[in-house]
Amino acid sequence: MIKIGIDLGGTKIEAIALAPSGEELARKRVPTPVNDYAGTLKAIKKLVADIESAVKREGTIGICTPGAISPKTGLLKNSNTVCMNGEPAHEDLEVLLQREIRITNDANCFALSEATDGIARDAAVVFGVIVGTGTGAGIVVNGQVLTGPNAIAGEWGHNPLPWPVSEGIYKELPGPKCYCGKHGCIETFLSGPGLSLDHELSTGKVFKPAQIVKHAEQGDVDAEDTLQRYENRMARGLAHVINILDPDVIVLGGGMGNIKRLYKNVPKIWGDYVFSDHVATKLLAPKYGDSSGVRGAAWLWND
Repeated sequence: MIKIGIDLGGTKIEAIALAPSGEELARKRVPTPVNDYAGTLKAIKKLVADIESAVKREGTIGICTPGAISPKTGLLKNSNTVCMNGEPAHEDLEVLLQREIRITNDANCFALSEATDGIARDAAVVFGVIVGTGTGAGIVVNGQVLTGPNAIAGEWGHNPLPWPVSEGIYKELPGPKCYCGKHGCIETFLSGPGLSLDHELSTGKVFKPAQIVKHAEQGDVDAEDTLQRYENRMARGLAHVINILDPDVIVLGGGMGNIKRLYKNVPKIWGDYVFSDHVATKLLAPKYGDSSGVRGAAWLWND
């Protein structure tokens, strides 16, 4: 049976059909209806029908969305498709599609995609990080997503930055305020806006992450200092993960994952913080990038 993945985003809904081998059979995307819960569900139903019509086969359905289904209420929470929040999306979609579906967040799908047939293929334990506007992660163990009883496994970005610097001009305590209500969350330092804010606080210049990277490549000392602080913070954040989870591979996705120097520099630093005399964990760039979400949704049925 083919595997259908749906990536439900704030601006677009994308569908893909994969063969059991991972070969892409069909793909289609449509705009996400604006503030329309019922319309969004209908759009998903039509996408599934169109994909199945294109490949002339019925498939299993997995759905990727920012946010998670609350184990307590069964309602979707923390989705950037805000009309979905507080709704029984899982239950309603199963009724509408007349079959069982599986649904999880985008970071879990990203990790599953890369662990199944991506850059971390066949690795036993994979930590998949999405670092962009926000910071999230998913965990895959022996090919299966680790969700946890609270549906928060991998919520790395809302832990405090480890081993914070308390003195000097770049002190990290209490840290920037996070939207979650706390200060100094990893997300406030390692997200794209977090990098830009750090550069602005130290230089007074408002640059986007790509501009900071470009200026550093051109010899801008301030930009280079900002990136070195970022690399050190990422190394500390990931060392904390290695100390707890000891993954075989960490895959770095999202916009910040496009900064090539991170893959060389961060592993050079994290050994200072990992509780071991040797670090075998690999830090790798994703194979499928932006397509990992929709592919991971399809692989939710890879039992």
